[in-house]
Amino acid sequence: MLKFYEAQDSLEARQLIDALAAHNVEATVLGEYLSGAAGELSAFNFPWIWLINNNDLDLAQTVLDGFLASRGSLPKAGPWVCTHCGAEVDAGFDICWQCGLQKK
Repeated sequence: MLKFYEAQDSLEARQLIDALAAHNVEATVLGEYLSGAAGELSAFNFPWIWLINNNDLDLAQTVLDGFLASRGSLPKAGPWVCTHCGAEVDAGFDICWQCGLQKK
């Protein structure tokens, strides 16, 4: 096993684990629940991603680079109006909540 990446929080750790798994890189998260020992340990404990197979390091680094580069790439646009029914739909959705029409 190889210590690979210190995540900012459990959510980031789990997202990275999923990204690695999509590329057939086995990894695990250690230290994810250390915040439960607050007062006994340092206040700055972040979850660590560990690679199961050390030979996956190069591929894992490529996946990590892409993962970090994609941060904040969600659309910055505001809500859109469905052309079929006129409902206002949040920017994060591509399908109208009211009639099911897909955003064009």
